[in-house]
Amino acid sequence: MEKFIIEGGVPLVGEIEISGAKNAVLPLMITTILTDKDIILDNVPYLSDVLILCQLLEYLGVKVVAKSVHGVENLSHTMADSFQLILNASAMTNFLAPYTLVNQMRASFWVLAPLLARLGKAKVSLPGGCKIGTRQIDLHLAVLQAMGATISLQEGYVIAQVKNKLTGINFSFNKISVGATITAIFSASLAEGESIFTHCACEPEIVDLCALLIKMGVEIEGVGTRRIRVVGKSYLNGAQHAVMPDRIEAGTFISAVGLTGGQLTLKGIYPSVIENFCAVFISAGLEISYSNHAVTVSSHQEIQPVNIQTAPYPGFPTDLQAQFMSLMCLANGISMIVERIFENRFMHVSELRRMGANITLQGNLAIVMGKTQFTGAVVTASDLRASICLVLAALVAKNKTIIHNIYHIDRGYSRMEKKLTLCGAHIIRSSCSSNV
Repeated sequence: MEKFIIEGGVPLVGEIEISGAKNAVLPLMITTILTDKDIILDNVPYLSDVLILCQLLEYLGVKVVAKSVHGVENLSHTMADSFQLILNASAMTNFLAPYTLVNQMRASFWVLAPLLARLGKAKVSLPGGCKIGTRQIDLHLAVLQAMGATISLQEGYVIAQVKNKLTGINFSFNKISVGATITAIFSASLAEGESIFTHCACEPEIVDLCALLIKMGVEIEGVGTRRIRVVGKSYLNGAQHAVMPDRIEAGTFISAVGLTGGQLTLKGIYPSVIENFCAVFISAGLEISYSNHAVTVSSHQEIQPVNIQTAPYPGFPTDLQAQFMSLMCLANGISMIVERIFENRFMHVSELRRMGANITLQGNLAIVMGKTQFTGAVVTASDLRASICLVLAALVAKNKTIIHNIYHIDRGYSRMEKKLTLCGAHIIRSSCSSNV
């Protein structure tokens, strides 16, 4: 186990290259199950979630080759921040996704629909609970059953079969779900006939997935809207695709500038995918300017309180809620944050309080009293976004902060400490050999 040791109080100044998006790369990797041709992905971020999914795909029989500027890489030991993945499922015959792999990462459950569509059967472990809240699979299974699959639950596994092929359907989700929308698109890509899905999630990462599937030969209309039409194909081609930049990583660094002051230029990000939440940061007093493939952020004035509530895209992302809360702790006044996506996504509050934050919780409402002077403490991360909000607080705190369980950060941020250090932060990664 490793920890971060951070000495705060240094403004961030410099340039940061935004990595490929965690929330995009995982479903993009899973598209390989739908074809026997090569899927080549560029701008793949070095994340532990990517490594876990590579293990699962290899278990299923997918050939996985990673290349960086240094050539073919061993992913367990690479120092590259990003790389190219070449995936080929032509020899795939295994339809079992075991508990030992699926339990490590909920996104692994997305293999269910492609396995069923390609092989006609699938046995995938239930993903289990999640610390930030329940992520039910009922909508995933409802889509597959509507398309003709027979599904049973046995000893902690979802077992799905279809006699011939999945068939196209008209289906309306009773709530917006990113995961179920992805399952629906996967299922329809090799289904017989046309499928129309309404009340879909329309996050940019879903748009990125559709862009790859269209390259593979799937006919998709309504990309980026609440109504998606998919015409299934009997065979899909290979394709090459670059993973979109990570808008959540960009929002995290924008929050960091607000906390520490200074100026950062975030390179390789599309302004169009972050403008919705940048407006909130501008309301808080940050200065943000755009170019074609970069965003420059600076903070030279007092942070102002802003009330937010998380919502599906284009609303404020739940994945930025914790980071924004850290920023609001410095605001000149009281702010209110409502979490409407996950019921347990305030677990970082107790650790922020250890660092001096004054936050009151009332159900899914957090009342944040501003003018906090963060002080260093020993804290523990409970999940990915909770851990990064503690890093942000530590960057501005007096004295030293020690953050445990930083493996959560490695799930979603590529070489975080390296990027921050290059911009002036005092942060080191250390083994947890001591009792501190």
